[in-house]
Amino acid sequence: MKESILNKTYQIQSQLGRHGGRETLLAQNINTQELVVIKLLKFGFGTAWAEFELFEREARTLKNIDHSGIPNYLDYFELDLPECQGFALIQEYIAAPSLEASLKAGRAFSELEIKQIAEAMLDILLYLHQKQPPIIHRDIKPSNILLADRSGNHVGQVYLIDFGAVKNVAATEGGTITVVGTYGYMPPEQFGGKTCPASDLYSLGATLIYLATGLHPTDLPSKEGRIVFEEAVNLSSSLVRWLRKMTEPSKDRRFDSALAALQALKQPFREVQLNKHPIEV
Repeated sequence: MKESILNKTYQIQSQLGRHGGRETLLAQNINTQELVVIKLLKFGFGTAWAEFELFEREARTLKNIDHSGIPNYLDYFELDLPECQGFALIQEYIAAPSLEASLKAGRAFSELEIKQIAEAMLDILLYLHQKQPPIIHRDIKPSNILLADRSGNHVGQVYLIDFGAVKNVAATEGGTITVVGTYGYMPPEQFGGKTCPASDLYSLGATLIYLATGLHPTDLPSKEGRIVFEEAVNLSSSLVRWLRKMTEPSKDRRFDSALAALQALKQPFREVQLNKHPIEV
């Protein structure tokens, strides 16, 4: 875009991405010198009203989130420039590659690293899902997870980004179903426009299977809606069982919460025993 400084504060440096009426920019706050990410949603380009609702919901959600694994919300304002009318959302910039970029660069992930990523992501989901009302991300995938400050045998800081598909479970639904998410990482119920905290668990499980196999979930065999990944990985039997439960096609057969998934990941033997003797709560 022609305007180089937005809202008299943000000096645009480069374009990070663009899709239809959405544009993502790297900019610098001229007052603090800090780098920021600017997400723009522009009027026109055939932009549907549902997109504006999602964009505004993303801004509201991020404003009320405070977690070390989620880039900070900084600002939100309306744009009314000759060449651009719409809205701008400003977030902290994290200088780190995504899991997707790391895989495409040839990086492999060990079982220990996969577990570390799983634990960090479940901690984030535990925070989101315990909010009142719960917050469901709905688009967990390798390109929406960043890894920063890797050192030694530790993957470093894990970040979850892009809350553009976020849903507050108390939000009212209109007569038209808007399906959001990414094919291959979406659980079956999400195709019908219905999501719950267990939907995010499925997406995380599918993401971790991608890390373990190097293959997109849609490139793996499937049977009765289940991702068949066992022959393509070299993982412990306990982690394989855990991933199966994370990606159960039926949400009622998955872990019922991020906390349950985290406890089972840390204590696999206990999880197996509990499965044999389910406790009604």
